Parts: sequence; C-alpha cells; structure tokens
Amino acid sequence: MSIATPGQPEPRPRCSWAGSAAIYVDYHDREWGRPVVSDTRLFEKLCLEGFQSGLSWLTILRKRENFRAAFHGFDVAKVAAMAEGDILRLLADPGIVRHRGKIASTINNARRALTLQAEFGSLAAYFWRFEPGPGERPPALTPQVLAGMAQTDASRALSKDLRRRGFSFVGPTTCYAFMQAMGLVNDHVEGCYCREEVEAEREALARPGRE
Repeated sequence: MSIATPGQPEPRPRCSWAGSAAIYVDYHDREWGRPVVSDTRLFEKLCLEGFQSGLSWLTILRKRENFRAAFHGFDVAKVAAMAEGDILRLLADPGIVRHRGKIASTINNARRALTLQAEFGSLAAYFWRFEPGPGERPPALTPQVLAGMAQTDASRALSKDLRRRGFSFVGPTTCYAFMQAMGLVNDHVEGCYCREEVEAEREALARPGRE
C-alpha cells in the first residue's frame, strides 16, 4: 500500500490533470465534477472560466479568494451593481487578473444573469437544461477520449444561447470546462477514484427546474 509523504496529496488513482500540487488535488477531489445547484457557485465558476482564458486554471485557483473578495463573493446582484469606478479599482488590484475586458465582462454577465434568474427562477434551472442525455456521452471515458473533448454539442448549444442573451467570454470550450467542473457531466476518467462518487451524487441529484 502506498504511504503519503507528509504535506503531499494522498496517492490515490486520479485524473492525470490533477498533478501533484496540493491545491489542485484538493480541487479535483472535493469540487471538480460534483453537481452544483447554487447560483452563486455557478456564477462564480462561469466568471472564473472567463478569467482563465489564455491562462492555467491553477493560476486562477490560487487567486480565487482574491477574486471572491474583489467581486463581493460573486453575489449576482452585487456584481451587477458594480460600475466604472469598480473597474478602475480592480485594475489596480494585484490579487486578481487585471484585464479590463474580463472585469467588465463579469459585471455584464451578472446583469444578464439577473435576467436569467427572473426568467427561469434560478441560474441552476437554466444551466441544467443543457445537461447532455446518456446517449450523448462516450461509452467509456478514457484519458485519450477526454483529451479530444475540448467542446461538445451541449457546450456549443450553451455557448450559443448565452451569447444570444448578451453574455461574453462564454465560448464553447469555456462552457464545456464549466459543465465539467459543475457536474453537468462526469468527466472523471475510468479508474479515477472520484468517478463513482461523482456518479452517485449525480444520480441522487434533484435537477433544478424539473421538480
């Protein structure tokens, strides 16, 4: 039996992308792929995926608490109320990614998210409409199959609809990464110890908007 080195992640079979950085392994084990129905967490992830464009997710993960402080915990209504002065303030904040377009996009997307909440009752009810059906998923998710799935029909449909509604930084690859992380699909590969746990959580989930 493998023995973990003090301060190092436990040596269990995982998706290879989890690597060895403790913060990344913890994210893989505790968050990635586990189904989310919290509007705040869904909005946060959509925004952070936009910030991640052109960067590594590990970079964003290390700055996540700074992003939360900068954007009022990703409370949709509070972010929607932010204005030009807030953009200028955040452009001077070294704790986040200082990109005017991405900061402005987050505020814009919060305003669009308020409209979604009014129309569908919650962001969760909207996003879970795009969960792919069983026949739309590969029969066996090997690392090789996963490597070739940067986007899917479902993520393209989500991206198209979000952009039609005025969202930005929501391309089909960004949307697929969002769907993977929020549990709309279970993309833990075969052999990863999280795969069965995540599948059990998905099976037990009451899909929002379908009660």
